[in-house]
Amino acid sequence: MSIPEAMCPPGGAGEWYRGAGGLRLRLGYWVPTGGAAAQGEPRGTVFISPGRGEPIEKYYETVRDILARNFCVVVHDWRGQGLSARLLPERLKCHARSADEFLDDFQRLLDGFEDRAPKPWIVIGHSMGAALNLATLVKGDERIAGALLSNPMLRVKTGKHTLWSVTFQCDWKVNHGQTTEYVPDLFDDPFEHTFENDALTHDRRRYDIWQEQLFACPHLAVGTPTWGWLSFCLKVGEALIKDKQKLLKKVMTPITVVCSGEDSIIMKAPSKAFAKRLTKGKYVEVAGSDHEILIEIDDFRDQFFNEFDALADIAAPRDGPVSDELEAEFDGPITARGRAQEAKR
Repeated sequence: MSIPEAMCPPGGAGEWYRGAGGLRLRLGYWVPTGGAAAQGEPRGTVFISPGRGEPIEKYYETVRDILARNFCVVVHDWRGQGLSARLLPERLKCHARSADEFLDDFQRLLDGFEDRAPKPWIVIGHSMGAALNLATLVKGDERIAGALLSNPMLRVKTGKHTLWSVTFQCDWKVNHGQTTEYVPDLFDDPFEHTFENDALTHDRRRYDIWQEQLFACPHLAVGTPTWGWLSFCLKVGEALIKDKQKLLKKVMTPITVVCSGEDSIIMKAPSKAFAKRLTKGKYVEVAGSDHEILIEIDDFRDQFFNEFDALADIAAPRDGPVSDELEAEFDGPITARGRAQEAKR
Protein backbone atom coordinates (compact mmCIF):
# COMPACT_ATOMS: atom_id res chain seq x y z
CA MET A 1 0.00 0.00 0.00
CA SER A 2 1.34 3.42 -0.95
CA ILE A 3 0.51 7.00 -0.09
CA PRO A 4 2.12 10.08 -1.70
CA GLU A 5 4.36 10.63 1.35
CA ALA A 6 5.47 6.98 1.49
CA MET A 7 5.52 5.14 -1.81
CA CYS A 8 6.36 1.46 -1.90
CA PRO A 9 10.11 1.15 -2.64
CA PRO A 10 10.90 -0.10 -6.16
CA GLY A 11 11.96 -3.67 -6.77
CA GLY A 12 9.46 -5.28 -4.41
CA ALA A 13 6.24 -7.25 -4.36
CA GLY A 14 3.75 -8.42 -1.76
CA GLU A 15 3.21 -12.14 -1.28
CA TRP A 16 1.25 -14.56 0.90
CA TYR A 17 2.50 -17.65 2.70
CA ARG A 18 1.02 -20.19 5.09
CA GLY A 19 1.95 -20.04 8.74
CA ALA A 20 1.31 -22.45 11.59
CA GLY A 21 -2.18 -23.93 11.44
CA GLY A 22 -2.55 -22.79 7.83
CA LEU A 23 -2.96 -19.08 8.64
CA ARG A 24 -2.58 -16.77 5.62
CA LEU A 25 0.32 -14.41 6.34
CA ARG A 26 1.74 -11.52 4.33
CA LEU A 27 5.29 -10.56 3.38
CA GLY A 28 7.09 -8.10 1.12
CA TYR A 29 10.23 -9.04 -0.81
CA TRP A 30 12.57 -6.53 -2.45
CA VAL A 31 15.71 -6.85 -4.58
CA PRO A 32 18.10 -3.93 -5.20
CA THR A 33 17.50 -1.88 -8.34
CA GLY A 34 19.15 1.12 -9.98
CA GLY A 35 22.41 2.33 -8.45
CA ALA A 36 22.43 -0.32 -5.73
CA ALA A 37 22.10 -3.10 -8.29
CA ALA A 38 25.06 -1.61 -10.21
CA GLN A 39 27.27 -2.57 -7.25
CA GLY A 40 27.06 -6.21 -8.37
CA GLU A 41 25.41 -9.24 -6.82
CA PRO A 42 23.46 -8.53 -3.59
CA ARG A 43 25.54 -8.85 -0.42
CA GLY A 44 22.83 -10.98 1.16
CA THR A 45 19.30 -10.63 2.52
CA VAL A 46 17.92 -8.73 5.50
CA PHE A 47 14.76 -10.04 7.20
CA ILE A 48 12.87 -7.38 9.14
CA SER A 49 10.61 -8.47 12.00
CA PRO A 50 8.36 -5.60 13.16
CA GLY A 51 7.12 -4.87 16.64
CA ARG A 52 3.59 -5.14 18.03
CA GLY A 53 1.02 -3.61 15.71
CA GLU A 54 3.52 -2.63 13.01
CA PRO A 55 2.77 -3.57 9.38
CA ILE A 56 5.17 -3.88 6.45
CA GLU A 57 4.31 -0.37 5.23
CA LYS A 58 5.75 1.29 8.34
CA TYR A 59 9.22 0.06 7.31
CA TYR A 60 9.37 1.51 3.78
CA GLU A 61 12.09 4.03 4.69
CA THR A 62 14.16 1.33 6.37
CA VAL A 63 13.71 -0.92 3.32
CA ARG A 64 15.10 1.86 1.11
CA ASP A 65 18.10 2.32 3.42
CA ILE A 66 18.94 -1.37 3.24
CA LEU A 67 18.37 -1.67 -0.51
CA ALA A 68 20.82 1.21 -0.98
CA ARG A 69 23.41 -0.98 0.78
CA ASN A 70 22.82 -3.66 -1.88
CA PHE A 71 20.91 -6.15 0.25
CA CYS A 72 17.67 -7.89 -0.62
CA VAL A 73 14.96 -7.27 1.97
CA VAL A 74 12.07 -9.30 3.39
CA VAL A 75 9.54 -7.67 5.74
CA HIS A 76 6.69 -9.69 7.17
CA ASP A 77 3.42 -9.13 9.00
CA TRP A 78 3.26 -11.26 12.13
CA ARG A 79 0.04 -13.22 12.67
CA GLY A 80 -2.65 -11.00 14.14
CA GLN A 81 -1.38 -7.75 12.62
CA GLY A 82 -0.89 -5.95 9.33
CA LEU A 83 -2.84 -7.75 6.63
CA SER A 84 -1.95 -11.20 7.96
CA ALA A 85 -4.79 -13.29 9.35
CA ARG A 86 -6.22 -12.00 12.61
CA LEU A 87 -6.82 -14.43 15.44
CA LEU A 88 -10.19 -12.98 16.52
CA PRO A 89 -13.22 -11.59 14.64
CA GLU A 90 -12.66 -8.15 16.18
CA ARG A 91 -9.67 -6.94 14.14
CA LEU A 92 -8.49 -4.32 16.63
CA LYS A 93 -7.93 -6.89 19.38
CA CYS A 94 -4.20 -7.53 19.69
CA HIS A 95 -4.19 -11.21 20.58
CA ALA A 96 -1.72 -14.07 20.87
CA ARG A 97 -2.00 -17.70 21.88
CA SER A 98 1.62 -18.79 22.30
CA ALA A 99 5.15 -17.91 21.28
CA ASP A 100 5.49 -21.26 19.54
CA GLU A 101 3.01 -20.22 16.85
CA PHE A 102 5.01 -17.07 16.08
CA LEU A 103 8.26 -19.00 15.99
CA ASP A 104 6.74 -21.63 13.69
CA ASP A 105 5.55 -18.86 11.36
CA PHE A 106 9.04 -17.36 11.24
CA GLN A 107 10.64 -20.72 10.49
CA ARG A 108 8.20 -21.21 7.61
CA LEU A 109 9.07 -17.73 6.33
CA LEU A 110 12.79 -18.54 6.31
CA ASP A 111 12.15 -21.96 4.74
CA GLY A 112 10.27 -20.31 1.90
CA PHE A 113 13.30 -18.19 1.01
CA GLU A 114 15.91 -20.93 1.34
CA ASP A 115 16.36 -21.16 -2.44
CA ARG A 116 15.31 -17.59 -3.31
CA ALA A 117 17.01 -15.07 -1.06
CA PRO A 118 20.79 -14.71 -1.36
CA LYS A 119 22.85 -15.44 1.73
CA PRO A 120 24.23 -14.51 4.18
CA TRP A 121 21.06 -13.60 6.06
CA ILE A 122 20.80 -10.82 8.63
CA VAL A 123 17.75 -10.13 10.80
CA ILE A 124 16.58 -6.77 12.08
CA GLY A 125 14.00 -7.09 14.82
CA HIS A 126 12.18 -4.44 16.80
CA SER A 127 10.59 -4.90 20.24
CA MET A 128 8.27 -7.94 19.97
CA GLY A 129 9.97 -8.94 16.72
CA ALA A 130 13.40 -8.65 18.34
CA ALA A 131 12.39 -10.95 21.22
CA LEU A 132 11.03 -13.53 18.76
CA ASN A 133 14.22 -13.28 16.69
CA LEU A 134 16.25 -13.96 19.84
CA ALA A 135 14.05 -16.95 20.64
CA THR A 136 14.64 -18.26 17.10
CA LEU A 137 18.40 -18.06 17.59
CA VAL A 138 18.21 -19.68 21.03
CA LYS A 139 16.23 -22.55 19.49
CA GLY A 140 19.26 -23.20 17.28
CA ASP A 141 18.56 -21.75 13.82
CA GLU A 142 22.00 -21.45 12.22
CA ARG A 143 20.94 -19.82 8.95
CA ILE A 144 21.11 -16.32 10.45
CA ALA A 145 24.56 -14.79 10.09
CA GLY A 146 23.90 -11.68 12.18
CA ALA A 147 21.13 -9.99 14.18
CA LEU A 148 20.49 -6.32 14.94
CA LEU A 149 17.78 -6.00 17.58
CA SER A 150 16.26 -2.75 18.80
CA ASN A 151 14.60 -2.59 22.22
CA PRO A 152 13.88 -6.33 22.48
CA MET A 153 10.71 -7.13 24.41
CA LEU A 154 12.43 -8.88 27.30
CA ARG A 155 10.70 -7.02 30.12
CA VAL A 156 8.06 -4.34 29.66
CA LYS A 157 7.55 -1.40 31.97
CA THR A 158 4.52 -1.94 34.20
CA GLY A 159 4.01 1.60 35.49
CA LYS A 160 2.54 1.82 38.98
CA HIS A 161 2.09 -1.97 39.15
CA THR A 162 4.81 -4.45 40.09
CA LEU A 163 5.83 -7.08 37.56
CA TRP A 164 4.72 -9.77 40.04
CA SER A 165 1.21 -8.33 40.41
CA VAL A 166 0.78 -7.93 36.64
CA THR A 167 1.95 -11.50 36.03
CA PHE A 168 -0.35 -12.83 38.78
CA GLN A 169 -3.39 -10.99 37.41
CA CYS A 170 -2.59 -12.05 33.87
CA ASP A 171 -2.27 -15.71 34.83
CA TRP A 172 -5.56 -15.54 36.74
CA LYS A 173 -7.41 -14.03 33.77
CA VAL A 174 -6.01 -16.59 31.34
CA ASN A 175 -6.75 -19.52 33.66
CA HIS A 176 -10.33 -18.33 34.15
CA GLY A 177 -11.33 -18.14 30.50
CA GLN A 178 -10.73 -14.42 29.88
CA THR A 179 -7.83 -14.85 27.44
CA THR A 180 -9.50 -12.96 24.58
CA GLU A 181 -10.75 -10.02 26.66
CA TYR A 182 -9.11 -6.61 26.54
CA VAL A 183 -6.64 -5.53 29.22
CA PRO A 184 -8.44 -2.40 30.50
CA ASP A 185 -5.30 -0.63 31.72
CA LEU A 186 -3.77 -0.92 28.23
CA PHE A 187 -6.66 0.66 26.31
CA ASP A 188 -5.37 1.76 22.92
CA ASP A 189 -7.38 3.23 20.03
CA PRO A 190 -4.85 3.80 17.21
CA PHE A 191 -7.23 6.16 15.40
CA GLU A 192 -7.24 8.58 18.33
CA HIS A 193 -3.46 8.80 18.71
CA THR A 194 -1.75 12.19 18.67
CA PHE A 195 1.90 13.10 18.43
CA GLU A 196 1.77 14.98 21.73
CA ASN A 197 0.20 12.15 23.75
CA ASP A 198 1.16 8.90 22.05
CA ALA A 199 4.27 9.27 19.90
CA LEU A 200 7.20 6.97 20.69
CA THR A 201 9.50 9.11 18.55
CA HIS A 202 10.71 12.71 18.52
CA ASP A 203 10.26 13.00 14.74
CA ARG A 204 6.87 14.49 13.95
CA ARG A 205 7.19 14.09 10.17
CA ARG A 206 7.84 10.34 10.35
CA TYR A 207 5.10 9.93 12.96
CA ASP A 208 2.60 11.75 10.74
CA ILE A 209 3.50 9.57 7.75
CA TRP A 210 2.74 6.46 9.80
CA GLN A 211 -0.61 7.90 10.88
CA GLU A 212 -1.45 8.77 7.25
CA GLN A 213 -0.69 5.17 6.25
CA LEU A 214 -3.01 3.92 8.98
CA PHE A 215 -5.91 6.11 7.90
CA ALA A 216 -5.32 5.25 4.23
CA CYS A 217 -5.70 1.54 5.07
CA PRO A 218 -7.55 1.10 8.40
CA HIS A 219 -7.28 -2.68 8.12
CA LEU A 220 -3.61 -2.31 9.12
CA ALA A 221 -4.57 -1.07 12.58
CA VAL A 222 -4.10 -2.99 15.82
CA GLY A 223 -5.48 -1.79 19.15
CA THR A 224 -5.65 -2.85 22.79
CA PRO A 225 -3.86 -6.08 23.80
CA THR A 226 -5.83 -8.99 25.22
CA TRP A 227 -4.87 -10.93 28.33
CA GLY A 228 -3.65 -13.64 25.97
CA TRP A 229 -1.25 -11.25 24.24
CA LEU A 230 -0.01 -9.86 27.57
CA SER A 231 0.62 -13.41 28.81
CA PHE A 232 2.60 -14.17 25.65
CA CYS A 233 4.56 -10.91 26.05
CA LEU A 234 5.55 -11.65 29.64
CA LYS A 235 6.42 -15.30 29.03
CA VAL A 236 8.57 -14.88 25.92
CA GLY A 237 10.72 -12.27 27.65
CA GLU A 238 11.10 -14.14 30.94
CA ALA A 239 12.00 -17.37 29.13
CA LEU A 240 14.87 -15.59 27.40
CA ILE A 241 16.07 -13.83 30.55
CA LYS A 242 16.07 -17.02 32.64
CA ASP A 243 17.34 -19.38 29.90
CA LYS A 244 16.88 -22.41 32.17
CA GLN A 245 18.25 -24.81 29.55
CA LYS A 246 21.47 -22.78 29.17
CA LEU A 247 20.95 -22.55 25.41
CA LEU A 248 22.21 -18.99 25.10
CA LYS A 249 25.89 -19.94 25.30
CA LYS A 250 25.45 -22.10 22.19
CA VAL A 251 24.38 -19.14 20.04
CA MET A 252 27.41 -18.19 17.94
CA THR A 253 25.65 -15.58 15.79
CA PRO A 254 26.97 -12.00 16.16
CA ILE A 255 24.17 -10.02 17.81
CA THR A 256 23.93 -6.28 18.41
CA VAL A 257 21.33 -5.12 20.92
CA VAL A 258 20.41 -1.45 20.50
CA CYS A 259 18.38 0.19 23.26
CA SER A 260 16.80 3.62 23.44
CA GLY A 261 18.00 5.89 26.21
CA GLU A 262 14.45 7.21 26.80
CA ASP A 263 12.40 4.12 25.98
CA SER A 264 8.81 4.52 27.22
CA ILE A 265 7.89 0.86 26.81
CA ILE A 266 10.78 -1.53 27.45
CA MET A 267 13.20 -1.79 30.40
CA LYS A 268 16.84 -1.37 29.32
CA ALA A 269 18.64 -3.18 32.14
CA PRO A 270 17.49 -6.72 31.20
CA SER A 271 18.56 -6.17 27.59
CA LYS A 272 21.98 -4.90 28.66
CA ALA A 273 22.49 -7.86 30.99
CA PHE A 274 21.29 -10.25 28.28
CA ALA A 275 23.73 -8.82 25.72
CA LYS A 276 26.62 -9.36 28.14
CA ARG A 277 25.79 -13.07 28.31
CA LEU A 278 25.96 -13.52 24.55
CA THR A 279 28.95 -15.34 23.11
CA LYS A 280 29.20 -12.74 20.34
CA GLY A 281 27.19 -9.87 21.70
CA LYS A 282 27.34 -6.10 21.63
CA TYR A 283 25.19 -3.60 23.53
CA VAL A 284 24.64 -0.05 22.29
CA GLU A 285 22.48 2.65 23.84
CA VAL A 286 21.14 5.55 21.78
CA ALA A 287 20.92 8.40 24.27
CA GLY A 288 17.77 10.48 23.94
CA SER A 289 15.89 8.13 21.63
CA ASP A 290 12.40 6.88 22.41
CA HIS A 291 11.14 3.37 21.68
CA GLU A 292 10.73 3.55 17.90
CA ILE A 293 14.31 4.14 16.76
CA LEU A 294 13.59 3.47 13.10
CA ILE A 295 11.15 6.38 12.83
CA GLU A 296 13.18 8.62 15.15
CA ILE A 297 15.07 11.80 14.19
CA ASP A 298 17.97 11.40 11.74
CA ASP A 299 20.69 11.46 14.40
CA PHE A 300 19.20 8.48 16.25
CA ARG A 301 18.48 6.54 13.04
CA ASP A 302 22.02 7.18 11.85
CA GLN A 303 23.40 5.63 15.02
CA PHE A 304 21.25 2.56 14.42
CA PHE A 305 22.49 2.21 10.84
CA ASN A 306 26.10 2.69 11.93
CA GLU A 307 25.57 -0.45 13.98
CA PHE A 308 23.96 -2.18 11.01
CA ASP A 309 26.99 -1.38 8.84
CA ALA A 310 29.37 -2.73 11.49
CA LEU A 311 27.34 -5.91 11.85
CA ALA A 312 27.06 -6.32 8.07
CA ASP A 313 30.84 -6.09 7.76
CA ILE A 314 31.03 -9.08 10.13
CA ALA A 315 28.11 -11.11 8.79
CA ALA A 316 28.42 -10.23 5.09
CA PRO A 317 31.95 -8.91 4.48
CA ARG A 318 32.45 -7.33 1.07
CA ASP A 319 35.90 -8.81 0.50
CA GLY A 320 38.81 -10.11 2.52
CA PRO A 321 38.89 -11.34 6.13
CA VAL A 322 37.21 -9.46 8.95
CA SER A 323 39.63 -7.37 11.00
CA ASP A 324 40.44 -8.42 14.57
CA GLU A 325 39.35 -5.00 15.78
CA LEU A 326 35.88 -5.40 14.31
CA GLU A 327 35.49 -8.94 15.60
CA ALA A 328 36.57 -7.80 19.06
CA GLU A 329 33.54 -5.46 19.20
CA PHE A 330 31.35 -8.55 19.43
CA ASP A 331 33.40 -10.34 22.06
CA GLY A 332 31.23 -11.68 24.82
CA PRO A 333 32.77 -13.35 27.88
CA ILE A 334 33.46 -16.61 26.03
CA THR A 335 35.04 -15.18 22.89
CA ALA A 336 37.02 -12.62 24.88
CA ARG A 337 38.50 -15.42 26.98
CA GLY A 338 39.29 -17.41 23.84
CA ARG A 339 41.07 -14.46 22.25
CA ALA A 340 43.15 -13.89 25.37
CA GLN A 341 44.19 -17.53 25.43
CA GLU A 342 45.03 -17.45 21.72
CA ALA A 343 47.16 -14.32 22.23
CA LYS A 344 49.12 -16.06 25.01
CA ARG A 345 49.82 -19.02 22.74
